Amino acid sequence: MIKPLPEVTESLRELYAHVYGPVRAKLLMTGIELGVFGQLASPTSASNVAQKLDTHPGNTEILLDGLASIDLITKREGLYRNGDVAQAFLVDGTETYVGGVLQFMDAISSFGVEHMADLVRQGPPEQPSDEALAEETWANYARIGANGQRAGSAQRGVKLIKELPEFPHFRKMLDLGGGAGMFAIAMVSAHPKMSGIVFDRPMIAEVARELIAEYGAGDRVKAIGGNYMSDPIGKDYDLIWSSATLNFAKYDIDPLMRKIHAALRPGGVFVSMHDGLTHEGTKPMEMFIGMVPLSLSGGPRMSFEQGFLADAMQRAGFESIQSRTLESPWGNMDLDIARKRKSPLDG
Repeated sequence: MIKPLPEVTESLRELYAHVYGPVRAKLLMTGIELGVFGQLASPTSASNVAQKLDTHPGNTEILLDGLASIDLITKREGLYRNGDVAQAFLVDGTETYVGGVLQFMDAISSFGVEHMADLVRQGPPEQPSDEALAEETWANYARIGANGQRAGSAQRGVKLIKELPEFPHFRKMLDLGGGAGMFAIAMVSAHPKMSGIVFDRPMIAEVARELIAEYGAGDRVKAIGGNYMSDPIGKDYDLIWSSATLNFAKYDIDPLMRKIHAALRPGGVFVSMHDGLTHEGTKPMEMFIGMVPLSLSGGPRMSFEQGFLADAMQRAGFESIQSRTLESPWGNMDLDIARKRKSPLDG
């Protein structure tokens, strides 16, 4: 009697997709590294791209076909052209070019990937930290990250702030850990009277000053350098905004949250957009998976689980807290809006 085959009710497609995932990422990163997308604003042949970039003609065609297979570019009658997303975000020299941001993310997410099994077997290596180098690294990221902020994130932030009923009465805001400062620049420009302060590490604040000058916002937006955990952050703010930066204070969040509460005027609003992991800290996938290699290599697990910041806001004395989940290019993120109690004189 012939042995029967096993009954199979699941598909292998998802597993195969995981295996091909690194190839998809490498096609994108190779296109960015070589400057391919800057050559494809209009229909162009592979041989013309190879000539312009001084690359191998045959392998250039294979790369372009690969980029077409993942829908970053199109191929029609042998000619290649950027798709809408590539044209918007992958053409170097434009204000919304995010190639540098993606390269930074790729470096973080791929750190130690080839040795993942060894890291799981043996644990993380001992690595001395160099805080000055780390700050310089983050300053460089802030500079390239400015494009990431103005490629849609700052615009979405402005929309959220304008929806607040208090918005017309705002006069002074703080962008806490504001990086390049595009959120503060955009929010202040959307308000007729509000001024803003960008607070971040000294080298990063220098980057913010460059952007403030570029946008001609120096009369209404200032950048201050410091450590928000140990240095004063100012006072009498109507609005404090924070976008994906409080993770650095995860293990000492209560003192920082009390500092934020104290820095607001009575009736002031603190708005934080941040990761909020669900499913026992494993979802959304996009929020978790990018930090796996660094965590395996000994980096701190800095992601927030959903409700972590809202609980800290409550402990700090905020009168009301509203929380919701929003879609973002990086996956779902949480938005917590905390309001400080009004003064009795305000009614």
